[in-house]
Amino acid sequence: MIKDYELMNIHVRALFTHDSKSRLLFVNEPSGTTARASRMFLGQTRAGNVWRFRADLPENLCEELAALCAKEPVVEEFREPPRYADAYVRLLEQHAPVRELAAGPAYQFTKNAGQSKSVLAVTEENAGVLQGGFEDFVAELPDWQPFIALVENDRAVSVCRSARITPEAHEAGVETLPDFRGKGGAQTVTAEWARFVRAAGAMPLYSTTWENAASQAVARKLNLRCYGADFHIS
Repeated sequence: MIKDYELMNIHVRALFTHDSKSRLLFVNEPSGTTARASRMFLGQTRAGNVWRFRADLPENLCEELAALCAKEPVVEEFREPPRYADAYVRLLEQHAPVRELAAGPAYQFTKNAGQSKSVLAVTEENAGVLQGGFEDFVAELPDWQPFIALVENDRAVSVCRSARITPEAHEAGVETLPDFRGKGGAQTVTAEWARFVRAAGAMPLYSTTWENAASQAVARKLNLRCYGADFHIS
């Protein structure tokens, strides 16, 4: 069984592209992107912490940040901000203004759900089901696979696709049309998506923010295991 510390390493490799020194470069979107990675990433698990810094940060700043990260306690509960969160912000502010802080839980799928008859694997051939709410995803279909939809009256109402992809893991991206939220659709498509990812030989992963109660509810309903939490500064 993969340990939580290694799961966090797999998670950060899925979220961002890295250079040869394990410094962060860009957001790892399957179709490619010029969106720069967070300036700092800290992933906390009960088995140890993982940290990364963006490649354009000065070496002396990275050393100061790393020294604090090394002192972060290993915690059992992840809701509270990292102990040195304010200090990370102060150090990064000396380089450039901090634009955003984000934090949230990271989950592991522990078992496969049974196949649902109400979902559809969406490709370019049957992309018409995305009209009426998800048409913006049509151009991304070749890259964001597997792409699973819950279909009602020939229209996708909830979707889950691979929003971050590496050979070892896929991260879930889930969306549901407003009128269909709270009805179990997100749970259904996410379970089926995970089954497809596993069948392809990769690990399905799921993460969100502490503010996203609906996304955390999906994780609970799927009995996902929270193996850690990540903290980003941009």
